[in-house]
Amino acid sequence: MFRDGKIEEIDAMEEHIDQLAELLVEVVEDGASIGFLPPLKRSEAKQYWESVLKPDVILWIAKINNQIVGSVQLHLCTRQNGRHRGEIAKLMTHPAYRRSGIGRALMQKAEERAKQEGLSLLVLDTREGDPSNRLYASIGFVEAGRIPNYARSANGELHATVIYYKLI
Repeated sequence: MFRDGKIEEIDAMEEHIDQLAELLVEVVEDGASIGFLPPLKRSEAKQYWESVLKPDVILWIAKINNQIVGSVQLHLCTRQNGRHRGEIAKLMTHPAYRRSGIGRALMQKAEERAKQEGLSLLVLDTREGDPSNRLYASIGFVEAGRIPNYARSANGELHATVIYYKLI
């Protein structure tokens, strides 16, 4: 686990929504490619988080000194032919806490839960060239391919996304 921190699974949003909104605003402002473009309004960030928790979505937060510094989601596939797989979504680490093991710890927690759920396959995608590519490769995710011009950045440039999988 990362230094001085803990990871919690969240099943209710109310007490965490302000800090999660702040986290989302900060990572988007720092250039993260997670579906939003800067400047992201706090109200939009709160609206996003209010819609996250569903029966097929498991959410974890990373905290240091009672402050949320990261999060990750595991989306369970509910289709009959896909109940063996899950998707990792929206891995975020606050810019001030990057490279301290938070992302790795969150990913380990999601993988542990995926195994408990009986999953045998995890998938995810991330923008080509982002630091997260190194993290995913280092924890056993395999590149399956790339899709060009997948995500737009704040300056209008189009970027490829890299699709990864991991058999667990």
